[in-house]
Amino acid sequence: MHPSIRIPRWAVGLALASACVLVATAQVAPAPVAPAADAPAVNENVVDDIPFASPNPTAVTVPSAPNAWGGPRTGSEETLSDRVANYKIQATLDPKKHTIDGKQQLTWRNRSDRPVKAVYLHLYLNAFEGPGSTFNTEKRNNRFGFRSEVETEEGGYGYTRLTKVAQNGATVPWSYVHPDGGPSTDRTVVRLDLPEAVAAGGTTTIDMDFFNQLPRVSARTGYFGTFHLVGQWFPKIGVLELPGERGATAPRWNVHEFHLHSEFYADYGLYDVSITAPKDYTIGATGELQGTPVEHKGLLTHRYVQGDVHDFAWTADNRYAKPLDGVYNGANGPVKVRVLYHPEYTSNAKPVLDATIESLTYFSKTLGDYPYKTVTAVIPPYNAGEAGGMEYPTFFTSESYKDVREGRLERYALDFVTIHEFGHGYFYGILGSNEFEEPMLDEGLNEYWDHRQIVAANDRATAQTWLTKLIGVDIALGEFEQQRLGAMLSDPADPVGNSSWDRMSSNSYGTVYARTATVMHDLEQQVGKQALERAFKQYYAAWKFRHPSIADFRESMAEGTGQRALVEKVFAEQVYNVRKVDDRIAEFESDEILPEPGLVEVKGAVVERKATEIDKSIDDARAAWEKAHPKAKKGEGPFEYATRIVVRRAGAVVPQNVLVRFADGSSQTLRLPGTGDKRWARWRLVSKSQAVSVELDPERRVFLDKDKIDDSRTLEADGTAARRWSADIAAFFQSLFALLVTA
Repeated sequence: MHPSIRIPRWAVGLALASACVLVATAQVAPAPVAPAADAPAVNENVVDDIPFASPNPTAVTVPSAPNAWGGPRTGSEETLSDRVANYKIQATLDPKKHTIDGKQQLTWRNRSDRPVKAVYLHLYLNAFEGPGSTFNTEKRNNRFGFRSEVETEEGGYGYTRLTKVAQNGATVPWSYVHPDGGPSTDRTVVRLDLPEAVAAGGTTTIDMDFFNQLPRVSARTGYFGTFHLVGQWFPKIGVLELPGERGATAPRWNVHEFHLHSEFYADYGLYDVSITAPKDYTIGATGELQGTPVEHKGLLTHRYVQGDVHDFAWTADNRYAKPLDGVYNGANGPVKVRVLYHPEYTSNAKPVLDATIESLTYFSKTLGDYPYKTVTAVIPPYNAGEAGGMEYPTFFTSESYKDVREGRLERYALDFVTIHEFGHGYFYGILGSNEFEEPMLDEGLNEYWDHRQIVAANDRATAQTWLTKLIGVDIALGEFEQQRLGAMLSDPADPVGNSSWDRMSSNSYGTVYARTATVMHDLEQQVGKQALERAFKQYYAAWKFRHPSIADFRESMAEGTGQRALVEKVFAEQVYNVRKVDDRIAEFESDEILPEPGLVEVKGAVVERKATEIDKSIDDARAAWEKAHPKAKKGEGPFEYATRIVVRRAGAVVPQNVLVRFADGSSQTLRLPGTGDKRWARWRLVSKSQAVSVELDPERRVFLDKDKIDDSRTLEADGTAARRWSADIAAFFQSLFALLVTA
């Protein structure tokens, strides 16, 4: 998801930092809890000793065991993933009432070494049933803003209800639980107490009937008019993590409540989903359509199947135009790319198709080949913007704009959101990151890789043109220069490795996007492009179709780049901790080394050289120099110059260059070390020409530095500072726009 509206998901991943000041903290209007049958009573004598994962998780520091999640996938296995949770679902949509009647058969495998008596399911839609959910409580009590701040109005709430649960024909009692200590009124996690324990290594099948009332689209899922985006819609089993997986030391259930900024985490499996809707409705979904839809009494049933994914979403509308189709010919065969859109956004369809195919090409080349046969992109209709900017396996939603001609900012934004949401198919989809506990591995790394794709295509002219017109200054502002403006550089509140809900503010959550991208940009500048790409490919190869932790990512970076000490230092300071970087030129002066009055020894005798004598000798030397060098530049003369430079350091220590330029056109590069705790550095240079300027980080490699304007000094005023200011102002507006239109 992109924050900006989403928010697009923190927008356009960009600058939340600057822009988040606009995110309002809306109050959720009270609403009655949706009516539902009472859950069957739970047997209080049932004992299950498998605990929940911590409600206050921290970024994992210990790498997973080599055999975690079944070990690395070599490609010789029968399936791409080690399938744990398989779903067979029948769903019938009532598009007028916006309800879904569902029947689900869940087959789950117990990977642990002990019998499992109780299992836990997510009922995500219950986050939208009223003010008592964890989702809405955090929004209200923490004063957090969320995406575009669309408020739920009367009649627009949504929920999921289990109406029947059985194991081998026996009724399964259930109860709502609160793994994170959320309000007792939250109903996003349910416990099933199974009549028959699942043996170690064994499997069980649980049959469920459920009913959904979709909400008016306001947070990634729901309806508007005839449009339906159906996500987070089916009862979904939590993840039973084992020792050696993501920091676990004993079996534990990772099944967090649905927090405001959290997303999802689930086991891989096979999804076989039949969707029934009126025959005039166009359906798009995760996976591949199986055969021709079957008609019965004016309804069509569409069957989609997809293996080796951990979620499933779909859309239905009778206003969709004829789909726009394309093909990407990859190493694993052709990939069918489909764009669903409404007539009012016909101009958006081709750009979304092109950006999707370009993303397939880039991600396949830089990370690994795309393993599926389909990609479906959805362009939301007018007034359904909250459905935009969201990702599911092989299926995502982009954004929609009235005017997306080349050279307009809207085109840039549409391209970026499309790239971003497709990219989640890798970092959230194929690399099954835990978006609850370690959103950096999805949102952050995806944001970084998306902007690398744009840089590789040199596709930033649209934003620059718009900003140039707005500010009246001709600028050239790069992708990562924009990102740094959203990275909370001056006073970062939380490490990027923190969980999605343990954050000071929504703005701080936004740094998962912008600050992670900035941290990774700076790391790439230090280790080099080839080493960084080699490490990412190694990470993808080792962890695809598994569930890596931040520690596993760190190890891939250390091994792949061959620079373990540097990588571990960066992670210690910016991932597990949060330290600002603030280096500045504190002093700069360059003066002639002139003779001075005092006692000197001349031919064995001590004599005093008086000031008047010194002054005359200086004048004489200068006159002789000027006569001999009539075209000499200012700053050149008969005397050498002494240049004094002092750099002050605050926060984390990073290696930087210091470039000194001299009047004769020459220069000298000094090195500010990236180790040690010294808070300052000082140099004294002696040269034949006067130093005229000094600049920290002349290559613009260190984007974590809180203020690039104090990185340079000149002896005489020039346009450097003004140019830097214009760039930062431009970045602010670009980031602000991104926050408003990206999810």
